[in-house]
Amino acid sequence: MKAVLLYLREFNVLSVIVRMLLAVLAGGVVGYGRARKQRNAGLRTYMLVSIGAALTLMISAYEQEMLTGQWSWLFSVADVKFDGTRYAAQVISGIGFLAAGTIIGTEHQQVSGLTSAIGLVASAALGIAAGAGFYECVLIGLILIVITMECMKPLEVSFKRKLQNITIFVEFYSIDDVGTISDTVKAHGAQIFDIDIERTEQEGDKLPSAIMTLKLSRTQSSHSAMLSSVAELECVDAVRELIS
Repeated sequence: MKAVLLYLREFNVLSVIVRMLLAVLAGGVVGYGRARKQRNAGLRTYMLVSIGAALTLMISAYEQEMLTGQWSWLFSVADVKFDGTRYAAQVISGIGFLAAGTIIGTEHQQVSGLTSAIGLVASAALGIAAGAGFYECVLIGLILIVITMECMKPLEVSFKRKLQNITIFVEFYSIDDVGTISDTVKAHGAQIFDIDIERTEQEGDKLPSAIMTLKLSRTQSSHSAMLSSVAELECVDAVRELIS
């Protein structure tokens, strides 16, 4: 097994094939979960990012091979200097522009696409590792990335729901109702950090609305209880918790 790994770490046709296939597999596994959730960057995007990163590293390895091999005399005569690490750095820089395109602002001041963006960077890193022949890093990194992106979301949501801080979106019938809602929130022992009025009057079928950032009291820290108390007000049409 050790001899096989040593052989595959050399720069030859078989190692190129294995590295490319591993890059495709790694990008595909990460991208499958995002595609299943209908994210902006899907299966093919992640696969192409990983393949492109692997290709870049293998081009770097090929140039290094030529520099120290049959063309070494030409490079010495021309005094050419080569730094293969710059290839990997440029891959990450280039992916940054693509990742930024997946981040979008949604309604109610929320941001969507951050996980997809960093997932693309992680996919590129897997491709870099595959292209460099660092197979152990690819496998370990892939497992950790999949666990983080696919299995940690429920835990994250559960953790946020147990925090004392809560952000709610409220629709009401009149801008004057903000005072009534604020009084109800304070009556339950919560502090109001911020109130952002989205609409001051009805616009078509959309009622006046606001986003409220609260800190619940330690004795009454139930998110559902706070939402229920606000929803019971006659002046409130709808209320929900915003979880990014």
